Amino acid sequence: MNVNRLESIMAKIHKQIIKLLSEKPMSIVELAEKLEYTEKKVFNALKKLFSDDKIKSDAKTRQYYLVEEQN
Repeated sequence: MNVNRLESIMAKIHKQIIKLLSEKPMSIVELAEKLEYTEKKVFNALKKLFSDDKIKSDAKTRQYYLVEEQN
């Protein structure tokens, strides 16, 4: 698989995750079930979104949520 195709797939997953998290906080398991992806694929996408400061996680509930954008 070429790099551009992989980046395109990951961008699609990121958008899907952001859309779901805009509705409510969710765990990796919930996201994987809704998106019909493996937990590993969702985890890798979450790592990128986390490092880009797009999402945060609650250690107690193990749920991810969107970071509120500052204007």
